Amino acid sequence: MAVALATPFYIDLGFSLTEIGVIAKNAALWPSIVGGLLGGVLMIKIGINRALWWFGGVQIITIFGFALLAEMGDNPWVLALVISLEYLGVGLGTAAITAFMARATNPVFAATQFALLSALATVPRTFSSALSGVLVENMGWTQFYFFCAALAVPGMLLLFKVAPWHDHTPTEQR
Repeated sequence: MAVALATPFYIDLGFSLTEIGVIAKNAALWPSIVGGLLGGVLMIKIGINRALWWFGGVQIITIFGFALLAEMGDNPWVLALVISLEYLGVGLGTAAITAFMARATNPVFAATQFALLSALATVPRTFSSALSGVLVENMGWTQFYFFCAALAVPGMLLLFKVAPWHDHTPTEQR
């Protein structure tokens, strides 16, 4: 939800379309790749469940970068830093959630179950993003990003049930 209105947000802050194209698009690609690779390596060390906790925490923290950017305004360096950190978190989170979903599937039906889980994971984002414009109009950008961070908390709390920190699953299955 936090990045659903990224381009209108950048435009409202005063960035030109050229700046958005050069900074925003380039600052997202490489950090997401690095995040995915780093997430995979770290996940091997700490396990899938702990990776979900750590990387989810990183994603919540990086949302606050957008609130900071909303307050600072048209600053290309801050824009690049905020986007880079956000997409580093996206890469980390993608590695963890992909492994989590793969672990949750039955090997006989893995492709079908993984496809269904992947599609199901996008449903809340799709519906909540539809409300983003209305929320921004009513609360402003800074408060919107604080609200987005707050919305991530219930998902993190769900980890107590679906991916407990002290999971006793054998290491090779994490």
